[in-house]
Amino acid sequence: MENYTKYQLKQRDELTSLLADKDHLFILACNKCFKEFVTVEEPDCGELEAIVSEAGKSVTGTACVDFLCNKMHTEKKLKDLIPEGTEHVLVAACGLGIQTVADLADVPVYAASNSLNYTGHHGMALTKKSCDACAQCYLNITGGICPIVDCSKSLVNGQCGGAKNGKCEVDSEKDCAWEKIYRRLEKQGRLEEFLNQPVQVRDYSKVNFKVVQDYVKSVREERLAGYYGGVHPSERKERSEGIALERFPEPKTVVIQMSQHLGAPANPIVQVGDTVKVGQKIGEAAGFISAPVHSSVSGTVVAIEPRMHATRGCEMTAVVIESDGKNTLHESVQPHKDLDSLTPDEIIDIIREAGIVGMGGAGFPTCVKLKPAKPVDTILLNGCECEPMLTADHRVLLEFADDIIFGLKAVLKTTGAQKGLIVIEDNKPDAIALMQEKVAGIDEMEVFVAKTKYPQGAEKTLIKRVTGRIVPSGGLPADVGVVVSNISTVKAISDAIQTGMPLIERVATVTGEHIKKPGNFIVKIGTNVKDLIDYCCGETDGDVTVKMGGPMMGFALSDLNVPMMKGSNGIIAVDTDHTKEQPCIKCGRCVDVCPMELSPLYFAKYADEENWQGMKDQNVMDCVECRCCEYICSSKIPLVTKIKAGKNAVRGMK
Repeated sequence: MENYTKYQLKQRDELTSLLADKDHLFILACNKCFKEFVTVEEPDCGELEAIVSEAGKSVTGTACVDFLCNKMHTEKKLKDLIPEGTEHVLVAACGLGIQTVADLADVPVYAASNSLNYTGHHGMALTKKSCDACAQCYLNITGGICPIVDCSKSLVNGQCGGAKNGKCEVDSEKDCAWEKIYRRLEKQGRLEEFLNQPVQVRDYSKVNFKVVQDYVKSVREERLAGYYGGVHPSERKERSEGIALERFPEPKTVVIQMSQHLGAPANPIVQVGDTVKVGQKIGEAAGFISAPVHSSVSGTVVAIEPRMHATRGCEMTAVVIESDGKNTLHESVQPHKDLDSLTPDEIIDIIREAGIVGMGGAGFPTCVKLKPAKPVDTILLNGCECEPMLTADHRVLLEFADDIIFGLKAVLKTTGAQKGLIVIEDNKPDAIALMQEKVAGIDEMEVFVAKTKYPQGAEKTLIKRVTGRIVPSGGLPADVGVVVSNISTVKAISDAIQTGMPLIERVATVTGEHIKKPGNFIVKIGTNVKDLIDYCCGETDGDVTVKMGGPMMGFALSDLNVPMMKGSNGIIAVDTDHTKEQPCIKCGRCVDVCPMELSPLYFAKYADEENWQGMKDQNVMDCVECRCCEYICSSKIPLVTKIKAGKNAVRGMK
């Protein structure tokens, strides 16, 4: 593989001249990008330190950093890197990295390297500056601000005299680069030295590669909208978003898994041959983090045995019930007292007994979530449905708006929170208008419209987007006074209180290019996935991948004879992706799009090396498995598979 390593150190005599009047230096080097990725550090930092030491200068410290041009990451790292007593920072990086550090550091920054000829921007970098790769770096003279790319006229000998109020005469929206240069040099006490030096003339005979600055700007704005990172995959919701809910035909047999939630699987409390009714408890919660399971049909228990679990990829205990078609309600299914008469503890008990768990996919028991160990002031209802193709929550918003309001009132009362925000992405204008109408006049509720972006629905990104609060690494939403709940979850809470019905059915989307009749269905828990696909005239033979969930976070199904569960928000049938994995080229795009601000390229490398401590040190447990990194990966590396392996290994570490 050819290395596009971006920079090389200046010649020794040039560096010696640069160092002549400087001391107390901090050396910072960027681990070169666009190259075959190895986890060893580049030698430039050590080579530069040796040259500085030979020149008799003191070094306050050294550091190697990946992707210095990624300002978001670099800003956080520099706070802890540059020690007190540092008078100058010497940077070995391409022009982008040098300018980024110059923007952030409180002391003068100098380039110890020359940029090689390249297209001038790092992947999809979030940098405000660009490098023209002119091979005539002026950054040491101008305080780290490039006159070539920051000045509309690319002047190298001072400003043109046409600036007005600090703005460029060519572009009135752009700050005058030379006024910025003068201000920085004056702040560093270097202005007089600069003004006394000879005028420098640019050599236009050298090759110049111009950056498409508008592209970099637009990408940066998208990346930083609301929260760091994220992607904008094709939504492909038009196939089903306008289709009203339909009740799926009664299944003849249901297979109800005892593990449909985070935590311990429920314990079966029925036996083969028992007659059961709709809403009857058939599995008892097996611990604090667990949830009971109920029958979705009336009929006879015909088996209690291991059955294939759709998302675990292995067989787990399930109760198999043959329906009698009568849908006879169990005696326990009775409406509870009105909401005003219920205490918070009574609401929690109702939610617990109804087996309600998070229906956005995670399946965390809701009774535990709504009784956090810390006080909360804000409830966020997640109606984003940022996953492409799926429209189930969209239809719930439109067709069960009153139930959502009721459920949110119950959650507010239970938690003691003062505010409930219903968060909806701006690609659902009809749902936004309806919910705004419903909350009008309700002081403690409002609708928050969020710009569409994936993975906005992830708890931590949603909290940051809406409230600006940052959940600490390893922390929970309650640590910042927030509880997040899914739209369908609060609909289930409403059902449990108003009708007494436990969680025995849910809304799910069936769609994809291999589904001829897509739709949104109210589906009973335990319904066979193959029956859903057949009902929608789905094609499963040939080059087709069927997933439970959406294209980003869904689970590929090798066996379609698996049951729908509490967290099954959709079934999609799509073309199989046959793209071959290639070696990592260290483009850094996975770093740019990770909403948790991690470095996924290390997860792939460390997983291959079985370096589980390395993955732990890189905070792999903070990964939300949103697949943004995998989506953007130039080499099509199955990053999430490697991340899951790393997480399992880290959990097993002593």
